[in-house]
Amino acid sequence: MRPITINLEALRSVLTSEARHDHVLDLETGKLLNLTEDDFEAEELHAIETQKDRYVPIEPLGIAERVAMREAFLFDLHDPHAHPVLSRALTDRKPLRTFDYELKNFPKAQKAWEAYEATQVSQYALIWLHDHDLEPVSEDYASQPDVKEGVPEGILRRMNKSNVQE
Repeated sequence: MRPITINLEALRSVLTSEARHDHVLDLETGKLLNLTEDDFEAEELHAIETQKDRYVPIEPLGIAERVAMREAFLFDLHDPHAHPVLSRALTDRKPLRTFDYELKNFPKAQKAWEAYEATQVSQYALIWLHDHDLEPVSEDYASQPDVKEGVPEGILRRMNKSNVQE
């Protein structure tokens, strides 16, 4: 797998975006580019379109996937008041909008949904990266200096041993 420094929060945001913008991941820089909003010169757009090995298109989650995520959440929701209302919301003509609207009436369920959604979208982002043979390296980690320089060998062994046990 190829390590890449990427803003995972931005990737999660693109994956859950309801707006259908065209986004690509630049494999050289790790930056997410919004092709519909960012200003690009003709040369840059041509490069993005022709260099398929450098720019990977990002498809946001579809409506069916987002509804399925909410259905899976309801499977684990044991609130006798919220469950029937939210289940019914998913059968509505606009299931996502209705679900989110009804969810506001149940603060505990809303908090649980937010945690569940964050976990699921994070997993989806990691799977997406894995499917493209990429291994994420957080921006925080990449910006830190290598702390192994000048550290005594015994301490390095203990650090490595504790990392393996975690």
